[in-house]
Amino acid sequence: MDDLDTLRRILATHRTIAVVGLSADWFRPSYFAAKYMLDHGYTVIPVNPKYPEILGCKAYASLGEIPVKVDMVDVFRKPADVLPIAREAIAIGARCLWQQLGVKHLEADALARAAGLDSVMDRCVKIEHGRLFGGLGWAGVDTKVISAKRPRWNGILPPAA
Repeated sequence: MDDLDTLRRILATHRTIAVVGLSADWFRPSYFAAKYMLDHGYTVIPVNPKYPEILGCKAYASLGEIPVKVDMVDVFRKPADVLPIAREAIAIGARCLWQQLGVKHLEADALARAAGLDSVMDRCVKIEHGRLFGGLGWAGVDTKVISAKRPRWNGILPPAA
């Protein structure tokens, strides 16, 4: 998905994120992304059967075990593992399936879209949030978004930091 308005809407309105494959190792990309989202006011729910807790949040073995409503399922697993995760995301009533950088499963994407979910492939939630809500510009990263005004998209304000 390359539509900036849709990415902004997803990140502004999908505030509870189940991160499938979240690692407790501080040097793993999933840890960086989840910590960033936590630091920016999102609720992060780790999904990894190896750990009881990650980043101070209770971890669950599967999406089906999560007792609260999940807005987004963020997938840090190899592409071959994504289709069953997409099915679980649909079953729990998630509103978005987000496949991280390097993860692109077309059948899972089509299944999620057919079920009415937003679906994003091969993008990092942390990078997109920083790019679209102003977190990367100060570091000299070319975000392709130029503005001197506080951003407003279709009446949606970016999430408070």
